[in-house]
Amino acid sequence: MMSLSVLQVKRLQPELITPAKPTPQETKFLSDIDDQEGLRFQLPVIMCYKDNPSLNKNRNPIKVIKEALSRALVYYYPLAGRLREGPNRKLMVNCNGEGILFVEASADVTLEQLGDKILPPCPLLEEFLFNFPGSDGIIGCPLLLVQVTCLTCGGFILALRLNHTMCDATGLLMFLTAITEMGRGADAPSILPVWERELLFARDPPRITCAHYEYEDVIDHSDGSYAFSNQSNMVQRSFYFGAKEMRVLRKQIPPHLISTCSTFDLITACLWKCRTLVLKINPKQAVRVSCIVNARGKHNNVHIPLGYYGNAFAFPAAVSKAEPLCKNPLGYALELVKKAKATMNEEYLRSVADLLVLRGRPQYSSTGSYLIVSDNTRAGFGDVNFGWGQPVFAGPAKALDLISFYVQHKNNIEDGILVPMCLPSSAMERFQQELERITTGT
Repeated sequence: MMSLSVLQVKRLQPELITPAKPTPQETKFLSDIDDQEGLRFQLPVIMCYKDNPSLNKNRNPIKVIKEALSRALVYYYPLAGRLREGPNRKLMVNCNGEGILFVEASADVTLEQLGDKILPPCPLLEEFLFNFPGSDGIIGCPLLLVQVTCLTCGGFILALRLNHTMCDATGLLMFLTAITEMGRGADAPSILPVWERELLFARDPPRITCAHYEYEDVIDHSDGSYAFSNQSNMVQRSFYFGAKEMRVLRKQIPPHLISTCSTFDLITACLWKCRTLVLKINPKQAVRVSCIVNARGKHNNVHIPLGYYGNAFAFPAAVSKAEPLCKNPLGYALELVKKAKATMNEEYLRSVADLLVLRGRPQYSSTGSYLIVSDNTRAGFGDVNFGWGQPVFAGPAKALDLISFYVQHKNNIEDGILVPMCLPSSAMERFQQELERITTGT
């Protein structure tokens, strides 16, 4: 087994992939949900594919993906543009067809040798998604970076970095699906993209009609022991939830909650409680967890067109003082998580857009007493097939400070959920022990 600490990835110079045909030269405004401070970051995603000679004799994944990308960008041409900022920090995309950044690479390693190193938090991410200097800004930079790395086994890794103001996970999946369809010879994507970001503009006049704890700055009673400002001491680790762990957690909640709580709710309640316990937060401190709730679909009564690829979600926060959260059984946290998610509807989303405009597009609260969780297990990353079959793993490559992404992961025996977590190193060991205790019932 080779030492992966010396893994060498050979990269060619990055190139710009432009739309395959001329596209409209225009300026398009982002929505008031899209351009909030909390979405002005780059989201890394990694997708790993085995060699599949029966499907793809003599086809080169780099050639296939490059051509398909160029053709998909004809329909998703704003992604080939560049963002600029107007008055009141309003973001707009200059649809100039400059293109997205593409990197062709190869690594002297097999997928089998990489093993768990492809899973979040991916320790080799900087090799498979090289950050070219000057490419990762939010304004005036490529909106998407794609690196395809061919492996010696015939498999390949597609890693990408998306400017989150442009799309959410559902929107990114629409674009990736369009690429796979173009790669298989389709003339147009089966679902045509819809821009229409004005659907989620603030109302006129804007009015805040709901409580939005996710944007409230709480008075911090901490003694600094869990300050998240010093990034150098932060570490990441992933935690697995399979059938056994879920059985133990379900035994800890009251019967009236069992039938109505999802796996996501239960894992979230568990992580929130464990994290609060190990960060040694002042008992009187308000602690929060936010669940990303998609506005699409009938359940939230928000009328979002089928091909809409912008950000269409809110993250309502559950709030509790640290003491009752730590001292009560798990059902207490679970009930709060469920209640917070249930506040999401059209009025809530409109109220968020109005708040963001009235307050200058603020960042969500970023104290250490806050956690944001996003369920990507049903996003569809595992179905993205460029012609080499389904990926061995696909999803967000790591946690980002306060944000943890839940991803689907098939270990040797079952389908489970993997959750990367970011914590100060001093708290990570305690978190692992606490989580083990709560998920084994010891």
